[in-house]
Amino acid sequence: MTSSSYWDDVHTAYGSIPDASALHGTRVLVTGATGLICSSIVDILLFMNREFGADITVLVAGRNQQDVIDRFRSFWDEGDRLIFVPYDATSTDQVTLSSDVDYILHGASNANPAMYMQYPVETMLANLIGLSTMFELARSASARRLLYISSSEVYGQKEDAHPYGENDFGYLDILNHRAGYPSSKRAGESLCVAYGMEYGIDAVIVRPGHIYGPAIRKSDNRVSAEATRRALAGEDVILKSRGEQLRSYCYSLDCASAILTVLLRGESANAYNISNPHSICTIREMAEAVATAGDVSVQYDIPPRAGSVVHNLMDNSSLASDKLEALEWIPAFDLQRGADRMMTALGETKGSFSV
Repeated sequence: MTSSSYWDDVHTAYGSIPDASALHGTRVLVTGATGLICSSIVDILLFMNREFGADITVLVAGRNQQDVIDRFRSFWDEGDRLIFVPYDATSTDQVTLSSDVDYILHGASNANPAMYMQYPVETMLANLIGLSTMFELARSASARRLLYISSSEVYGQKEDAHPYGENDFGYLDILNHRAGYPSSKRAGESLCVAYGMEYGIDAVIVRPGHIYGPAIRKSDNRVSAEATRRALAGEDVILKSRGEQLRSYCYSLDCASAILTVLLRGESANAYNISNPHSICTIREMAEAVATAGDVSVQYDIPPRAGSVVHNLMDNSSLASDKLEALEWIPAFDLQRGADRMMTALGETKGSFSV
């Protein structure tokens, strides 16, 4: 990411992390580090090294080293503080390191709804085998804590419009065609508790909602990403529905600062919603914010018989943020500011998306 505006936002997000200095001198392993959420986490850690001499060793675990080099190119040749670790979340091969790590942030997961349908088996196995592999690494590498990035989809469906608290589970049809993702995320959370009970591994869980930001991957086909592509091209945003579903949107750097806050301050074997109370809105309102940032309009093209099997079936997936805010995390980007900053950053990089 080469945008100067983006790095200004990274600095702002860093200021939202209580006790950020506790990360100085640590070794942090991140999986899924080229994705929207975890690449933002890595950006904050590398920014801390560059601006504050934090001396954090960031180990980036993934399948493709070139993707990592492309995403973090401006940091790649700055010594030994950014290290690639080969890792495939669908493989049972154990990961070995030359030395111990302090923290593991596990975010490797198939987060593309269309891919849940095309590769449901791989989606489930990655969510379970990949997490188990990281727990075994935590045991062998003497990690202080593992943070598991789950999903708001674990909540299932509810009837009212109130935000979900961390214990407000609704109905989840485990035989639905796309149920493999939320079901395996639920199982992953139980695995976190199980490793703590049986092996004494300190684990904490976060449940992000709908994350958007300038590090969008080219393969991202969610409404916010499609709206952003069109607005960047100067085209009107097109919605295929009325967009009335309620969501917890969160700017990627707010999400990253919240996750790092939970890493440092969260209570073991607990789950925390990642939600900005100033960005709970409908899909239509998100599209309108992106359109406003791009100086275009929102138009509707609703098919007469639109299929729904690929989409999130939850009419309300808004998330309460009380538990997170009790850790003294303060979001920095409300909905319109986040959309504005995203469009500015992408404009400065000529609209290029992440790898």
